[in-house]
Amino acid sequence: MNLPNKLTVLRICMVPVFLILLCAPLPIEDTALRIITAAVFIVTSLTDLIDGKIARKYNLITDFGKFMDPLADKFLVMSAMLGILVRFDYMREGFVWAAAIVIFREFAVTSLRLVCAQKAGKVIAAAWLGKVKTTTQMICIVTILLEPVLLPWKPFAEWHLLSWITTGVMTVMTLWSGIDYLRKYAPYIGETK
Repeated sequence: MNLPNKLTVLRICMVPVFLILLCAPLPIEDTALRIITAAVFIVTSLTDLIDGKIARKYNLITDFGKFMDPLADKFLVMSAMLGILVRFDYMREGFVWAAAIVIFREFAVTSLRLVCAQKAGKVIAAAWLGKVKTTTQMICIVTILLEPVLLPWKPFAEWHLLSWITTGVMTVMTLWSGIDYLRKYAPYIGETK
């Protein structure tokens, strides 16, 4: 297993660590816990950038990497969204819809990838729009984690303005990239191997 693939596996292994920090009742003050949790999320997310650069620079691109790299991102993002719904009740009522859209899109695109791989023998690498979508999701999650720490004054502290703005942007990009994948790769569904 090459280094980019090891980083992808590491990202998957970090998901439970992140979830424990986000959801478990730990004896750590809220501000410190938010910072630690965000730091773990950011470092874990950065492995995505690093493994891609290494794979392209040293021609270490594999079918495993093409398939598992975006899947590792999905594990991290979907776990974070579910954790946010558990931990932050002030986000729950509206964020549940954004999380549902993200999770539905991720399952739909992953299913499409599996069908294309099985029926057409085509492994779908992440498109630029998918990368933008993932970036907006990660920015949204970090914003929700850190907004009360970085912007503790009104109206941010009461209304969580940046959290809601980034949630909106993330939701739009998620829908857009999902539609783009379906439009591009739906023809492969009917193909036989």
